[in-house]
Amino acid sequence: MSDIIRHIIVRGRVQGVGYRAWIEGEAIERGLAGWARNRRDGTVEAVLSGSEADVAGLIEKCQHGPGMARVTAIDHEPAGEDMLKLRATGERFSVLPTI
Repeated sequence: MSDIIRHIIVRGRVQGVGYRAWIEGEAIERGLAGWARNRRDGTVEAVLSGSEADVAGLIEKCQHGPGMARVTAIDHEPAGEDMLKLRATGERFSVLPTI
């Protein structure tokens, strides 16, 4: 079975609640590659790469996020290898600066 890559945008109260660190920990625990960052519009953006089951499982878990988060919606779509190139060199999963 081949890996998939998904680009997600998480909406709601997801900044200032440790969401990026939470998603990084969850991704690493599942063996996923990718990155997460805050966006100036108040959302959290992430790219997740790994087995379809592990990526889908994390997207499902993102509906709740860390304790203080209040997720109202998650948009997700397939992404290409080029999206993974935003990671820091040598890192499997990166937390990137806000855009």
